[in-house]
Amino acid sequence: MEFHFSEKHGTCSAPVVQDELQYFTLALDLYSKYNVTEMLSSGGIQVSNGKEYALSDVIDTIKHAFGGSPQIVCKRGSIEELRLCFDKELKPRDCLTTSLANGSVSKSKHCPRYITLPTYDPLVLANSTVEIMTQFDEFDVPAALYTA
Repeated sequence: MEFHFSEKHGTCSAPVVQDELQYFTLALDLYSKYNVTEMLSSGGIQVSNGKEYALSDVIDTIKHAFGGSPQIVCKRGSIEELRLCFDKELKPRDCLTTSLANGSVSKSKHCPRYITLPTYDPLVLANSTVEIMTQFDEFDVPAALYTA
């Protein structure tokens, strides 16, 4: 199995993350801890089919809840990717981009002023993930609570 993501993106997280299992375990933990749907919802932005939101409102809501500016990639007027960035100590930071809108939007995937949010089925983490996370405690990385 190729471990492109851990080799390309995980190397900057050393020494906290030392192998592929730790990299992907940490990715799942951060995915759960920094739940973008919950961030948006708490800021009054509901994920729904076809409803448009000001891009600046989405960015400001994420920035306020997360503690750093996201990087957003759009496709056909909808958010395709929303990236959160972390420093080497796994603390939230602004995503650094060469960008157009508020320093937060990828230049190669321009987003319009008003965007729609995609609907999706959230990732469900199985019991086996909970067991993997208990092995990660030795690295003093906060773990999220998972329920099946």
